[in-house]
Amino acid sequence: MRVWPMIPAMPASAAVTHESAHAVLRFGRFAAMGAVAVLILIAGVWASWGTAQHVMLTKGRERGTVEVTRCGQDTCTGRYSPSSEGWQPRSKVVLEKSVAVQKGRTYTVVVKPGSDDAVRSGPAGVLYAWIPLGGALLLASVVVAGGLLRTRAAWVMALSGVALLTAAFVTV
Repeated sequence: MRVWPMIPAMPASAAVTHESAHAVLRFGRFAAMGAVAVLILIAGVWASWGTAQHVMLTKGRERGTVEVTRCGQDTCTGRYSPSSEGWQPRSKVVLEKSVAVQKGRTYTVVVKPGSDDAVRSGPAGVLYAWIPLGGALLLASVVVAGGLLRTRAAWVMALSGVALLTAAFVTV
């Protein structure tokens, strides 16, 4: 029977290097997934703000109602009656066609400055404007849970996104 000589233990400096490499990789994963999650949320806010700014910041904007008379494939049009003073009625303004806009119904709207485009106002308009953020919260929650291993934060984000989307669905 042959006996092999003992191999000396690994030097302490090699163990420190190994631990340092794992720490750098963990930090790299954390930074990359954090950046992806933040980017998704910024994109959701950016997509929502294009409409939300007109609905939420109505001071000095043209507000009124639209009676939808015609709907095409992407847009609906109708007669506009202003409710704020200093504005004139219009024979035609354009609303983005969605599931919630139907021919023959009247909607409260805010007209985008310098155009004939209108967006829904009130609670339904605000919630509808923030739908992209709700989707971004759901998507970012998956990144936070899987990439950052922060399950509580992911659940809070996911439930916030679901609450926003559900409220928009019920209100619109």
